[in-house]
Amino acid sequence: MTDLVTLAELGGPLAVTGGAAYARHAHPAAYWSTVGLPLSVARLLASYSSTMDACGLTVEPSRWRALAVRATTRREVRPVPPRRGLIRPNPTGFRVRLRLAPGQEPADVAASAERLRHAWGVHAVYVRDVKPGVVELRLVGYDVLRKVRMPRRVDGGLLRVPVALREDATAFVRDYRAVPHELVLGATLSGKSMYLRHLVSGLAAQPVALVGIDCKRGVELAPFASRLSALATDPDEAAEVLPVLVKEMEDRYDLIKARQGIAPATPDDEISSDVWGLPESGRPAPIVLFVDEVAELFLVATRKDEERRDEMVTHLIRLAQLGRAAGVYLEVCGQRFGAELGKGATMLRAQLTGRVSHRVNDEASAKMALGDIAPEAVYAACSIAPELPGLAVAGDTSGGWSRIRTPYLSLAEAAATCRESAHLAPDVPALAPFRPYVPPAPAAVSGTATAPRPVTE
Repeated sequence: MTDLVTLAELGGPLAVTGGAAYARHAHPAAYWSTVGLPLSVARLLASYSSTMDACGLTVEPSRWRALAVRATTRREVRPVPPRRGLIRPNPTGFRVRLRLAPGQEPADVAASAERLRHAWGVHAVYVRDVKPGVVELRLVGYDVLRKVRMPRRVDGGLLRVPVALREDATAFVRDYRAVPHELVLGATLSGKSMYLRHLVSGLAAQPVALVGIDCKRGVELAPFASRLSALATDPDEAAEVLPVLVKEMEDRYDLIKARQGIAPATPDDEISSDVWGLPESGRPAPIVLFVDEVAELFLVATRKDEERRDEMVTHLIRLAQLGRAAGVYLEVCGQRFGAELGKGATMLRAQLTGRVSHRVNDEASAKMALGDIAPEAVYAACSIAPELPGLAVAGDTSGGWSRIRTPYLSLAEAAATCRESAHLAPDVPALAPFRPYVPPAPAAVSGTATAPRPVTE
């Protein structure tokens, strides 16, 4: 009887512990809100001073403070930690600001991020410089990239698309005004197509002309044909579309010069303004060019194909060098992109400011995307597991990089978004001959349905 009572008494705590462990694995967001957040906040409040001291983030108190402590108490004067602000919880963690002591810098706190993570029982700690003397600690309670949930509020706008989630639980926004051209690499089934779907569906709701070059016979971009202003499905069609885009870019430069009173003979390199300086009524619509499987444009089989390849690469390089000021932006996707593709590949890659590397098959592919801007990000790109599609490493020429993951978006949902926003496609007369054919939607069957007779015995 005593053993039964003991088992009954232990059953309750064991059930609670097991339920908490299951919730932490299956529903990390719910576990964090109910259990993880209170525990982590309690650890921070209870061990803040000792943790900062162990991390070497404390400093000797000022002379006046030391005199006050000696005059009012008989305690030993101890080093003081950075002054802490209010704790601000959020669905994925919490934030807290620290005022650095004289002589400290944000790098000192960033170097101790891993120690702070273990001391306060959180998944990760990120340090952001707010203003001189103040840093913000962003503590993430669980792995937000395992099951992606985009933030509810994301700052959008023209040519800004929230396409993925960063590992610090903030949205990764593809901003074409800030990063005009981007290179996206990834092996088969790495999530590269999902990234492209989010970009197309996000831009579909904006007054932006979308142009696609998909040399896989259009299997990736053809479902979005209702929203595309032009589509090329093989290298021959691409060789026709690219010169038209270059001519459109040159016409826009002429428009800028005419509106600003600059002589028509002024070289393009001496023009410092862009289409965004024009009045809104006369401003041409921005154009985003998507190039899927860019390596197909470089492959040649005959001498004639080599001449065509050189022309297409030259047009792409011109668009990358001069397109931003004319409102023309590039999104180049592929599995590999290096010097072995041929003449002009390295020069084109150098013009692509943004870099996104999904899972790749070898280290050389990761180096092609990130090696020249953030060498330490190459290892992160090579360590992406195959069972995590959509996970990638994003960086730019500033040297900063972070891990991101794109949420799931079905092809049917992205295509439906493009169909619903087809009327938003701006009119670009030069691209009209290349607009893909979209079959009309089937008409609804009209007529009165006849009710069947009831079955009787």
